Amino acid sequence: MPTPITIQENEVEVTAIRAQGAGGQNVNKVSSAIHLRFDIPASSLSEGVKERMLALRDSRITQAGVLVIKAQQYRTQDMNRLDAFTRLHELVNSVAIAPRLRRATQPTKASKLRRIEGKSQRSEIKRGRGKVRDE
Repeated sequence: MPTPITIQENEVEVTAIRAQGAGGQNVNKVSSAIHLRFDIPASSLSEGVKERMLALRDSRITQAGVLVIKAQQYRTQDMNRLDAFTRLHELVNSVAIAPRLRRATQPTKASKLRRIEGKSQRSEIKRGRGKVRDE
């Protein structure tokens, strides 16, 4: 297993915002949610990783190639920051390894024979469905 890719803190823009949803007075007065913005084209990632990340069909990636992660699961800002960075690292490491290309192979002689045999059996069945002639 390859070593995980590390991302420098200066490549990531972190902003604290107010969380949405239930939580009463705490959610209204404390900015505990985190917006993490990661500019993929301007990052220090290798070109292959950048291409695979930008090719992802992920709604969190903008047209300009900026990945936006919103973390608001926890009550504290530190836990949400850790959650956002964890999700960023998981996404980057998921595309770190290039998928193996499938090499097309020719069908074997035995599989060709099985296919032809099946076709001839099927044609015999269909030929037997015709009208019966009296002679």
